[in-house]
Amino acid sequence: MKRNTFLKKSLTVGAAMVSGLGTQVLSGTKVAEKPFKMKFSPEFNIFAKAGGTDPVDQIKWGYDQGFRAWESTMLKNRPVQEQERISKTIQRLGMEFGQFVGTLTFKEVTFAGNNKENRDQVLSEVKASVEIAKRMNTKFIHNVLGMADPRLPKDFQMVNAIELLKRIADIYEPHGIVMVMETMNSKVNHPGMFLHEIPQAYLLAKAVARRSVKILFDFYHVQIEEGNVIPLLDYAWEEIAYLQIGDTPGRFEPTTGEINFENVLRHVADKGYEGFIGMEHRIKRPGLEGEMAALKAYRSIDPI
Repeated sequence: MKRNTFLKKSLTVGAAMVSGLGTQVLSGTKVAEKPFKMKFSPEFNIFAKAGGTDPVDQIKWGYDQGFRAWESTMLKNRPVQEQERISKTIQRLGMEFGQFVGTLTFKEVTFAGNNKENRDQVLSEVKASVEIAKRMNTKFIHNVLGMADPRLPKDFQMVNAIELLKRIADIYEPHGIVMVMETMNSKVNHPGMFLHEIPQAYLLAKAVARRSVKILFDFYHVQIEEGNVIPLLDYAWEEIAYLQIGDTPGRFEPTTGEINFENVLRHVADKGYEGFIGMEHRIKRPGLEGEMAALKAYRSIDPI
């Protein structure tokens, strides 16, 4: 849906719903909101009602609301022509593009195992991800470490993962690319995955000891699996290169659950973090009203 078409349709929306939220969608005028202080990075379709169905329109709408970054986990599944169109829009607006996934499986043993075919497939996908990163002008690629191998002792699995991560570092470092690995909770969403806890990710990053292998700290997963998010964040800080947020329960936007994101992000800002904060979540309330509520929530947690 084109932006102008959406603006006309939005005349039917109650004025109170969008009061003080930036772009004046009721009047049809475009008044850009001030940029967020944190580098909040929406995912496509989080704001599909407000921004329209076209990915470029969503980015333009996000810019008007004050977002200066974007990410797309499954970007590699989009046609090259669409990737180029997205990248050109990001560059033209002076925004930054964050992470996308290079290799991912929720079924196969990849990093933890010693199956040559599976590991070669990972390396093939990693090599292909370099071209996508160049296309998007980003240095962050998110690689998922696959399933645990119940046939192998945990220490053997760790060694297998370390060796494969070093091979990936050899591929990424000449291009200035940083791979980030995400711990995924085993209690709600991802039982059986290899990488669940921040100390495990920290050990892997330290063992690999390469600037191109770092940690993606997702507050949603960490809160469910481990809790104690600020001390964990502090301990692993030097190996953390990317943050993502989502509240729990439900993996909805901040302020809908138990995580005090106002305090957490103030702590992150005090540590001097200026990197991406990926918006890895759903919107709790349906429709345009829910999206506007989420936008307001982000204003409320953006550190002063």
